[in-house]
Amino acid sequence: MNFHILTLFPEMIMGGLSTSITGRAMEAGHITIEAINIRDFSKDKHKKVDDYPYGGGAGMLMQAQPVFDAYQSVAEKIPVTKKKRVIYVTPQGYTFNQRMAENFAKCDELIFLCGHYEGIDERVLEEVVTDYVSIGDYVLTGGELASMVMIDAIARLVPGVLHNDSSAVTESFHGDLLEHPHYSRPEVWHEKSVPEVLLSGNQKKIDAWRVEASVQRTKERRPDLYQKYVALQNVKERLMKQKLLHIDMIEHINRGRALLIAESDDYILLQDKDTGVYYYTGENASALKDVVESKGLSIEKLVLHQAEQLEEVQKWLPNKKSMICYQSVYTNRERMSVSGLYRADGQPTEDGLTIRPLTVAHFDVLKETYEFILNAEESEHYGANYVRERIRVGALFGAFLDGELAGYMGVHDDGSLGLLHVLKQYRGRRLAKALMTYMINMQLEQGCIPYGQVETDNTVSCSLQKSLGLHLSKTAIAWLW
Repeated sequence: MNFHILTLFPEMIMGGLSTSITGRAMEAGHITIEAINIRDFSKDKHKKVDDYPYGGGAGMLMQAQPVFDAYQSVAEKIPVTKKKRVIYVTPQGYTFNQRMAENFAKCDELIFLCGHYEGIDERVLEEVVTDYVSIGDYVLTGGELASMVMIDAIARLVPGVLHNDSSAVTESFHGDLLEHPHYSRPEVWHEKSVPEVLLSGNQKKIDAWRVEASVQRTKERRPDLYQKYVALQNVKERLMKQKLLHIDMIEHINRGRALLIAESDDYILLQDKDTGVYYYTGENASALKDVVESKGLSIEKLVLHQAEQLEEVQKWLPNKKSMICYQSVYTNRERMSVSGLYRADGQPTEDGLTIRPLTVAHFDVLKETYEFILNAEESEHYGANYVRERIRVGALFGAFLDGELAGYMGVHDDGSLGLLHVLKQYRGRRLAKALMTYMINMQLEQGCIPYGQVETDNTVSCSLQKSLGLHLSKTAIAWLW
């Protein structure tokens, strides 16, 4: 990811961000940070960038021309295929939070515009800015400190920036819970001991203690977040009555990705924070229509957990493509055996098989073999850009035989398993089973319940899922996009 900061004080930006984690990430090439001095684009011989505001009033205003030219110097170097956002740092913007950081972290290029004095000429803001963002209800002398705060929060979510990438999703604000307390050596300090459970070596008890401690801390310090957590836990309890059918909604709650949009005794509507997909389960589709209209929701993608409601929903959500699937769930909490499939230490098996993350160098093979890329009608759903992004974030893994890519599988952006494909010349060698086993074990290690969706008419895939011990839902769901 590339960060560009338009500022009057570039040395302040680079001095603050060239150290610690962001500094190491720059050295490793995971991110780039450049500070562009707006004064360099002033046409005034004294490099003046401000003037008095029309209509009078106290203070000076940054002029449009040097700001626009500074922006253009960056924008003209960014390919149109790259995801770009321009963030104006202002007390008048939406308050920055973790969800916003996660959304910004999905971009390729972020341009931060730092104001000073009484702000910036409105005309240039209207022309270039995509997001108005604040870090709180107070006023700073300029936008530099606020930009640095946001860049720090966003950068640590970029793959590779943190040595332990899982720490980015197990900390404060994950799943509406504050992070649990942490302890280090010595065991006793100022007559205060480390909780015994953390010294027990029993990981299940440790995990349970951490959840309980997180819940208690959230209840005490952030009752607003605690109320959201309790509401989602109550919804989860209802969904568990049909666990296989609702596993996607359940896991979105478990993984801290779920937003509760609406519920009643007859229905539940959730939204995935990361993808924006809506998930509905209810006795009838009319309730969904009522919620969508009353809340003014814009539905781009929707999962119906009663597939028989598809025809009715398509009457008021026209021009949506659809796919009917079974939920496929691995309910066993123990790791699957890898014997005869692959080596858990990452070394090649006797026939030369290894499983490892794909890189962009493998994209051409996927482009030539993955059915959704080949099928132009599906390009908006799981097309080339989608698959390339899955590779970029480290969510696609390949089975290699003597260094040659023979098959692949990954995790979709909604957290479900999928994208399974074995090249024709390598079929019949249990590679699909090896990839499925690898991905299931990886998700179990991450504390997730492995699940995916399989089209109801894909009998081959259904048989594979069952042979590996996965359970299919008795009734089907419908995807709309």
